[in-house]
Amino acid sequence: MSSDAPSFADALVQLRNVTFGYGERVILRDLSLAVPRGKVTAIMGASGGGKTTILRLIGGQQRAQQGQVLVNGQDVGAMDMQQLYAARRRMGMLFQFGALFTDMSVFDNVAFPLREHTDLPEELIRDIVLMKLNAVGLRGARDLMPSQISGGMARRVALARAIALDPELIMYDEPFAGLDPISLGTAAQLIRQLGDAMGLTTIVVSHDLEETFRLADHVIILGPGSVAAQGTPEEVRASADPLVHQFVHALPAGPVPFHYPGPGVAQDFGPPGASGGAQHQGAGRP
Repeated sequence: MSSDAPSFADALVQLRNVTFGYGERVILRDLSLAVPRGKVTAIMGASGGGKTTILRLIGGQQRAQQGQVLVNGQDVGAMDMQQLYAARRRMGMLFQFGALFTDMSVFDNVAFPLREHTDLPEELIRDIVLMKLNAVGLRGARDLMPSQISGGMARRVALARAIALDPELIMYDEPFAGLDPISLGTAAQLIRQLGDAMGLTTIVVSHDLEETFRLADHVIILGPGSVAAQGTPEEVRASADPLVHQFVHALPAGPVPFHYPGPGVAQDFGPPGASGGAQHQGAGRP
């Protein structure tokens, strides 16, 4: 296993020496990684490490301050709006908790990208929507509103919407968050089956280690702004890197600290018996 990026020759998505931050806070620093074509790649790591930021860079919602984000060899950061819209039509995105349009039926949610990005007649759109809903087991729920379905069902509707345009790349942001065990297992199975059946390149950002490791072909663990380790799930699980070991084994102590950086205990509380107690004793004096 190595933290070096795999060969760029077989990658659909490449980040090359990418730096990105919000204001003075650097999220990604000189980051390079590659997402193998036709595989399920998991991007994992501690909260705030830049996982969702990577998805935004790939989708063009954010632009790298340095380096390149390449999809099919094209630099997303250099695209104009028309080129970006064309690139996004080849991508599917499943947002955390589904992000369905609450005032649209299940059918219309899935039909939305087809109506937005194509000139297909409604008869053909109907057939495509029902096929996609059937693929996620919800053809019978076509006329329901999002408020009438469970959270797990909403995630499956969002998945049907994400694959409506037959993308070559699909990205999942925390697809298992908030799901019960049955819904979680169903979602994971669908991600794997749809990826294999449609030949999709899949990126999964998730904190659910066990389910994600079972699902993924390739795992990337992010450290502070860079890749700490990557490889097969077995290789990553066996890593001796302290940060990777802490993350994989869910240890409270390690390179990722429990305490947020701040003043030392002595600075806040003073020597034992010298500050708080003395001030409290003197508080009642005239």
